[in-house]
Amino acid sequence: MTQTIAPRVRTLVLLFLAVTGALLAGAGPASAHAALTGSDPQQGVVVDKAPTQVSLTFSEQVSTADDSLRVLDPKGKRVDNGKPSNVSGTTYAVRLHSGLPDGTYTVSWHVVSADSHPVAGAFTFSVGAPSKTSVSVSGQEAGGGVVGRLYGLGRYVSYAGFTVLVGGAAFVLACWPRGSGVRAVQRLVVSGWLALTAATLAQLLLRGSYTGSGKIGDIFDLTLLGQVLQTKTGAALVSRLLLLAAAALFIAVLFGTYDKREDEEKRDLTFGLAVGGTVVAAGLAASWAMSEHASTGLQTGIAMPVDVVHLLAVAAWLGGLTALLVALYRAPVDTPLDTAAVRRFSRVAFGSVATLVATGAYQSWRQLGSWSAFTDTRYGQLLLVKIGLVVVLVGIAFVSRRWTARWADAVPVAERGREKEREREHVGAVAGGEATDGDVVDGDAVAGGSVSGGAAAGDVAADEPRTDGSGADAPGSDDPAAQDPERAAQLARQRAAVDAARQKRLRDADPNRTGLRRSVLAEAGIAVVLLAVTTVLTQTEPGRTETEAKAATSSAASSSTGSSSALTLNIPFDTGGGDGKGVVTVDLDPARVGGNEMHLYVERPNGRAFDIPEVKVAFTLTAKDIGPLPVVPDHITTGHWSANGVQIPMAGDWEVAVTVRTSDIDQVTVSKNAQIG
Repeated sequence: MTQTIAPRVRTLVLLFLAVTGALLAGAGPASAHAALTGSDPQQGVVVDKAPTQVSLTFSEQVSTADDSLRVLDPKGKRVDNGKPSNVSGTTYAVRLHSGLPDGTYTVSWHVVSADSHPVAGAFTFSVGAPSKTSVSVSGQEAGGGVVGRLYGLGRYVSYAGFTVLVGGAAFVLACWPRGSGVRAVQRLVVSGWLALTAATLAQLLLRGSYTGSGKIGDIFDLTLLGQVLQTKTGAALVSRLLLLAAAALFIAVLFGTYDKREDEEKRDLTFGLAVGGTVVAAGLAASWAMSEHASTGLQTGIAMPVDVVHLLAVAAWLGGLTALLVALYRAPVDTPLDTAAVRRFSRVAFGSVATLVATGAYQSWRQLGSWSAFTDTRYGQLLLVKIGLVVVLVGIAFVSRRWTARWADAVPVAERGREKEREREHVGAVAGGEATDGDVVDGDAVAGGSVSGGAAAGDVAADEPRTDGSGADAPGSDDPAAQDPERAAQLARQRAAVDAARQKRLRDADPNRTGLRRSVLAEAGIAVVLLAVTTVLTQTEPGRTETEAKAATSSAASSSTGSSSALTLNIPFDTGGGDGKGVVTVDLDPARVGGNEMHLYVERPNGRAFDIPEVKVAFTLTAKDIGPLPVVPDHITTGHWSANGVQIPMAGDWEVAVTVRTSDIDQVTVSKNAQIG
C-alpha cells in the first residue's frame, strides 16, 4: 500500500497543476469589473468646438493616478493637464489645453476598479472633422502580460494556502486532536501557511506593476510599493501578513505543546486555540472580503460578513477534506485515524455545505441580478460550473459517509480478531516451545500445526535470543545479542518495525477503509477543480455589472448612429476537417467610427445554423497601420454570437478577418474588406 500512496498523491498534484495551468493559459487580462458606461464627448462623435475637458463615467468608483486619463492629439502628443478629478459619483474628468485645432483625438484610460482589478480602454472623438492620427488604440490591455499571469498565479496559490491552513488546523482541533502529533498533518498545515505567506508577499510586490505599466522591472520599485500601501488592496495584503504572523504562533502551539498536555490542560488550551484560531481565520478571510467583489456594489455591509462566512465554510470543508485524505494515507500505525474523527468531520462538512448553500445563494443574487445572467454572462456560466461541481462533490461525500458507517461497524470485529492474534503470539513466546494442535491459548484453540515463540505473523525469529520459558536469556546462550546491548536494541527495533508493518497491512486490508480512501481521493480531485473555478470567479466581472455595462454601451451606440446603415458581410469558410464547411455572416451596426454592435452568424452550406467551438473577429486598417483590433464575441444561441461596444477609431477601408475553429485542430481565418465610417 505504501507504494500506491505516492502515485495517487502525484496524480492529485498533477491534476491541480493541470487545472491551474489551463485556467492561466486560457485567461487573458483580468476581466473589467468597472465598465465605462458613458463619456463626454461621446465615443466617435464629431464636435464643432473643442471641449474644455473630457469626462468618463464608470459603473463603479475607480482609483486614478496622474496618467490614468490621457488625451492625445493626431500626432500622439498629450493635450490634457494631468491627473483627473472626481467630478461627481463615478464620473472623472481631465482638463484640456485651450485652442485645440481640428482633428481626431484619442482618449486613453487606465484605472483600477473598486474591487481591485485594473481596467483600460481607448476611444476617439473629432473636432471639426475627422483626420488622420498616428495614435493606435490597439493593445489597450490591463493586468496582462507576464506580471498579470504571475499575479493571477499568486491568487490561486493564496486561496489554496488559506484553504489548507485553516481547514487543516480546524480538522485537527475539532475532529482529530491526536493528529497534532502526526508529521504528515503538520507538514500539510505548515505548507498551507508558507504558500499563503509567499503568495501574499508576491502579490504585494507585483501589485504596483500589475495595476500600472505591467513591466517586470517595476516589481521592485519602492515608489510604486509605497503607492500600493496607500490603497485598499495594499492595506488588505499587509493586514493578511500581520495575521499570518499570529497564525504562525497558533501553529507552533497546536503542533508543539498541545499533544503533550494533560487532559484538563488540553481542554482549556483547546478552548483558547478554538477562539484564537477562529479570530485569525476570520481576519484572513476578511482580507479578501474588504478588497474584492464583496466590498463594492449592493449591500456591502451585509455582503462582506457573508463573504467571510462563505470563505471559512469553504476552508473547513475543502481544507478539512485534504487533511482527512492525508490522514487516511499517511497516519502512522501508533496514531491511526479512528472512525470517530471521520464521523466528526462528516458533521463539520455537512454544516459547511449548508452554510455554503445559504451564503452562495445570496452572493449569486447579488452578483447576477437576473436569471438570464446565468447563461448570458461569463460570470454566470462559471457559476453554473461551480454549482455542478458542488453537486458532484456532495454526491461523492454521500458515498464517503456510507463507507464511514461500514468501517465503523467493522472496526470492533477487527479489533477483537487482532487482540486474539496478539494473545496467541504472547502465549507462544512465553512458552518458549510449541503450542500444538489442540492446545488452548486464552480459550482459543490453535489449529493447523504450531505457534513458535517469536516466529509468528512475520516477526523476526532467526536472530531472537533463546529463552528458558521465563522470558529471560537462557544460561550459557551463545547468541551474540545476549552479550551485545546494541545488537539487542537493533533486534528490538527490527521486531517493532515488523510488528508495525504487520499492523499496517492488517489495517490497510480492511475493504471499508480502502473504499473510504478512494472516495475521499475522488472528493479531493473534484475539490481541486472547484477551488480553481472559484478563484477564476473572483477575477471575473460580475454578471450584474456586465449586463448594466452592455446596456449602457448599447444606449450610447444607438444615440450616435446618425444616418449610417448597418454593414453585412457573408464570408464562406472551409477548415478542411469533417463538417468544416459553412458561411459566416458579420453584421456591424451602425458601421461607423465609435461604438458598434456586432452580430455573427454561422451556417452550414444548406443555410442551417450550427455551433462551432470558437469564432473570433479582428479589424485591421492597413493604410493607417492600425490593428488588428481583436473582438471575441459572446455565444448567444445556436449559430449566433454577439459583441457590444466594438470600437472603430477611424473611418477607412477595414479588413474584417474571422477565425473559425470547427474542432481541436481544424481552423481557418477568412476575411473581407469593407468601408466603415
